[in-house]
Amino acid sequence: MPAIMVQGTASGVGKSTTVAALCRIFAQDGRRVAPFKAQNMANNAFVCRDGGEIGRSTALQAQACGIEPTVDMNPILLKPSTDSAAQVIVLGRPVRAMTALEYQAYKPQLLGMLRGCLERLRAEYDILVIEGAGSPAEVNLRDSDLVNMRTAELADAPVLLAADIDRGGVFAHLVGTVQLLTEAERARVRGFIINRFRGDLSILKPGLDFLERETGRPVLGVVPHLRDLDLPEEDEVPARKVGGPPQVGKIRIDVILHPRMANFTDFDALGREPDVAVRYLERPDGDDADALVLPGTKSTVADLRRLKAAGFPHAIARCLERGATVVGICGGFQMLGERVSDPDRVESRDESEEGLGLLPVRTVFAGTKVTAQVRGVHVESGAPIEGYEIHLGRTESDSAPVFRITERRGERVDDPDGASARDGRLWGTYVHGLFDAPAFRRTFVNRLRAARGWPALEPAGAAGDGPALDRLAAAVRASLDMDRVYRILRKEA
Repeated sequence: MPAIMVQGTASGVGKSTTVAALCRIFAQDGRRVAPFKAQNMANNAFVCRDGGEIGRSTALQAQACGIEPTVDMNPILLKPSTDSAAQVIVLGRPVRAMTALEYQAYKPQLLGMLRGCLERLRAEYDILVIEGAGSPAEVNLRDSDLVNMRTAELADAPVLLAADIDRGGVFAHLVGTVQLLTEAERARVRGFIINRFRGDLSILKPGLDFLERETGRPVLGVVPHLRDLDLPEEDEVPARKVGGPPQVGKIRIDVILHPRMANFTDFDALGREPDVAVRYLERPDGDDADALVLPGTKSTVADLRRLKAAGFPHAIARCLERGATVVGICGGFQMLGERVSDPDRVESRDESEEGLGLLPVRTVFAGTKVTAQVRGVHVESGAPIEGYEIHLGRTESDSAPVFRITERRGERVDDPDGASARDGRLWGTYVHGLFDAPAFRRTFVNRLRAARGWPALEPAGAAGDGPALDRLAAAVRASLDMDRVYRILRKEA
């Protein structure tokens, strides 16, 4: 099975979207294609059908291929819990939290597992599109590399090197990266892709000619800056969504930006609703939101303490006093309760932390992590929901549930989820992705509209990523020399 790999000159240069675009293009051309990323570092996770966790960006790439995501596509996921430690997840299941040095020592044990994943994908698909991480020119990491040139070697894949021209310094980034590679690594680099260009290509052409002369490698294309593409981000909230003045004449939904925020894409579908504006706040700003959301987090206790120090308890109380809605998702749900306990020090160094005391729930962290795709129903409205659970805590509640879970990992169940108070204006849940469900999302937004005296909106349609993926693929296909990309894939160029 042929494979092709996209590496980058740095993090955030467009590797993930380039891989998604190539996946979509190859699928449109009738190929059976799958994505692969050996190692991802992000708290933005997706739960596969079997309950295994992978990076959200890889799941989006699988969607671009038109296939079901599996743990083989992203066999190593690192979920940072501090600046120097992360939970290590292998083949979808947590191993343990490791420091950076501990993980470096652990890496050699993972090579055989990566080979197995590649072999299974080879047996099932025609083309494998592989994504690197960061830069292959991190010389201090060369000997322990798993995700860049080591993966290219395991898959015997030619490499396309991507750079972001919008940041500036694109020629130095590309030339410098190539020069810092070993001779064998340089031989794998077959061409360059320049992302996020805005301007006149004729002015850029002398620089492209210089690149080709200096490196002996072709520029395969220059991809324009695609504004408002609205695809899920890989590992952090875009700066344009953080803070800023609220938009006048719109329903305001403010999301607290935890330092270790997880699964912030839970709220993307809300941002696509008409007359809704979603902002992420590091500190209260005094504006009157219609809803304030406490999202998930990889470090519940630490982020709860930071939330308190930032003054959010007062802001939350003020929201409730004036009739606004307050929602907690996963870790945010735990924070709204009376206490978060960690007797075995699963997540924190401390045994317990007092919660905000707004919901009659108590959470105890346990060693076994719950990861599952779920379906259910909103108790109040009957609207169906679907999403996924990712949490360590077990929560006891003295409140009526917000949702009934009717299916977990494909099996029928009848389990309560969540808790509510204040006539439904204050509630929490363990279900990520529930706002992607059109009927429930519109029910939630219409309740906020009713509080303003605005008329209800009609039932909503699905808020999928398909149209944005098609737009991305069309732009990349028009920008790249796809004939040459196919020749590179077949190792003819």
